[in-house]
Amino acid sequence: MPELDSSPRITHVSWGRLEVECASDDGTRSFKDAKLYPGGARTWDWNETGTSHTPGIQPADVEELLEHGASVVVLSRGMNERLQVQPKTLDRLDDAGVDIHVLPTDSAVDRYNELQAADEAVAGLFHSTC
Repeated sequence: MPELDSSPRITHVSWGRLEVECASDDGTRSFKDAKLYPGGARTWDWNETGTSHTPGIQPADVEELLEHGASVVVLSRGMNERLQVQPKTLDRLDDAGVDIHVLPTDSAVDRYNELQAADEAVAGLFHSTC
């Protein structure tokens, strides 16, 4: 099995801002909402899949994470946990054999960084506001 690229590291989180350091990029990138995965990071644009706070994170939102080889996925529910997670999204990740962590954003960042430091093939969806 080929070696996967490392996952980006989150260096800062505050309301409306997530700073990420990715080995494949020079320097730190900032996001409001982010998709992080082995080898990269990009803006998580809810409009791509029609995501909203309710009913929440959809299976289509996590497909890209699986395509990048994630074995662990962290889903952040926002600072005030307003972002829901659809049960079928958890089912999709479970069917793929992925370990799942669903947490408020601050805790999700901590857990993600722990997994990233342990060289897990970790990916995540991060919502930095409500």
